[in-house]
Amino acid sequence: MRLKLSSYALAVHDVNEALGFYRDVLGFEVRELGGTRWVRVGPPSEPDVQIFLEAPGADPGVSPADRQAIEDLMAKGLLGRLVFVTDDCDATFERIEAAGAEVIQERPTASATAPSSTPPAMCCDSPSHGPRARWRAT
Repeated sequence: MRLKLSSYALAVHDVNEALGFYRDVLGFEVRELGGTRWVRVGPPSEPDVQIFLEAPGADPGVSPADRQAIEDLMAKGLLGRLVFVTDDCDATFERIEAAGAEVIQERPTASATAPSSTPPAMCCDSPSHGPRARWRAT
């Protein structure tokens, strides 16, 4: 049996800001617009993968208390994270930094544990504090 990730829902404080980051900075395609409550995007290189960027508790069945709990977890940075891999760490980092994303961890440098031939991974995290970039060696 083969399983493959198809979609992921990521709660974001501002759907329009998140859309601008994923579309304009990362180059994702807009696959479907759901008004001001959600948008579906995905990387052009992976047409079967979709990310739903949605307001906290976008489901109309979510209670106000649950919506507040989601927002509290987002504010602490404890809810939602996506990890991407790039073949050009420097160019990707520069593009994200130039777009004004908050850099919460500097790019790693080559070392014995992460030689320059090892491609770094990039984590773009936008739910609680706007677009952010975190780098780690894989």
